[in-house]
Amino acid sequence: MKNRILVVDDEIDFLDSVRRGLITSGFKGIQTESDPRIAAAAVENGAVFDIALIDITMPGMDGVQLLEIFKKHQPQIECIMVTALDEARTAVNCLKIGAYDYLVKPVSKEDLISSIQRALERKRLLDILDLGKRKSTPELKNPSAFAPIVTRNEQMNRILKIAELHAASDAPILITGETGTGKELFSQAIHAASDRSGCQFTAINMDAITDSLFDAEFFGHTKGAYTGADKDRPGYLENTHKGTLFLDEIGNLMPTLQGKLLRVLQNGEFIKIGTNIPRKVDLRIIAATNKDLDRMMATGRFRKDLYYRLSGSWLHLPPLRERLEDVPLLINDFLKEFGRPDSDEIDPAAMDVLMAYDYPGNVRELKSIVRSAVNLAQGKPIQINCLPTHIRNRAVKSVHPLQDQPVPTLAELEKNHISAVYRMLDHNKAESARVLGIGINTLRRKLKAYGIK
Repeated sequence: MKNRILVVDDEIDFLDSVRRGLITSGFKGIQTESDPRIAAAAVENGAVFDIALIDITMPGMDGVQLLEIFKKHQPQIECIMVTALDEARTAVNCLKIGAYDYLVKPVSKEDLISSIQRALERKRLLDILDLGKRKSTPELKNPSAFAPIVTRNEQMNRILKIAELHAASDAPILITGETGTGKELFSQAIHAASDRSGCQFTAINMDAITDSLFDAEFFGHTKGAYTGADKDRPGYLENTHKGTLFLDEIGNLMPTLQGKLLRVLQNGEFIKIGTNIPRKVDLRIIAATNKDLDRMMATGRFRKDLYYRLSGSWLHLPPLRERLEDVPLLINDFLKEFGRPDSDEIDPAAMDVLMAYDYPGNVRELKSIVRSAVNLAQGKPIQINCLPTHIRNRAVKSVHPLQDQPVPTLAELEKNHISAVYRMLDHNKAESARVLGIGINTLRRKLKAYGIK
């Protein structure tokens, strides 16, 4: 996701210099303006920026006036003031109005980049805190990056927004959740929403990394480093330079190797086998686990310092049983993937059974169930008998816990289910058909047949 940065200064040479410096440092969404009045009008008319770099002394409107306009119309903009005069009174005044930082020209590239990165991190954290206070979840700014994640659950939508906010940072991320909840899918979406999206995404199953393999796989080796090393071989770190490294099942990494990973996180460098020369690496690390790391730390199986490094940004994915409203959406998505795009391809009674199951294997298990059902249906609509026996049995016990009660017919179950969904969605036929997994014409016929109004 591009960070939107506005630079306002009447010195054209300074604007060009700052723009080049930001671009070479990886920033993309940069806009420059030499006339503060035009910048003020843009913000007043709704132009949105994350960071504003504002010169204080300008003709027509000084930087302090521009700061006041920015903070009035868009308080969320982090403003960094730049001036040729180091005046304490002006600096204090700007900070009182709401400026984030105050820099004195000439400003080194390192100081400027550091100030912008700190301001972006502050904005990201404030946006996350603000998200928790909102009654509704704001829309994603980069929906295409998160399109593979199918949901209508409010909690999941908030997690998606938080994930997008985290994507704007280079801080490590820890994703927790039960197996099959989509942790790798989330990591791929975060990578796609970040400024690293054009570079490598590398996923590694840490459960398969042994003590003898770690150095060779992560750090690589030089030619002649050991017998059989007939050429240089880059490791995961070198191959993923500028990209994102996804460490799946981080809780299974051997304690002896956790320290080596920690050093990479702390120093951003590694040493290839066969040399003593440290190499710098620039990458984003996302780790995931279904383990209880708090318990593992208490028993000494997971390093606390590594946990604190990884969990600065944290996402917890809820199990599918806590967002069952997503089941029909996911089923339709899987049906399309398996070549059955028509939502009429699943019988409503079979959908009822799938809605009554608790999915201990989460989304991954649901996908396997749908794949199996498609194969068994052999081109016909998926019926209850296409579903695994243990799911049918558990669903019947869930739907009919009191065996001495009259058992409704399938037609009665279908009528009640359609009626409940139709009412819940305020009689919206298109949305009801989508949730029920049937075509809208089929829904119209069933509403008429069952007398549902």
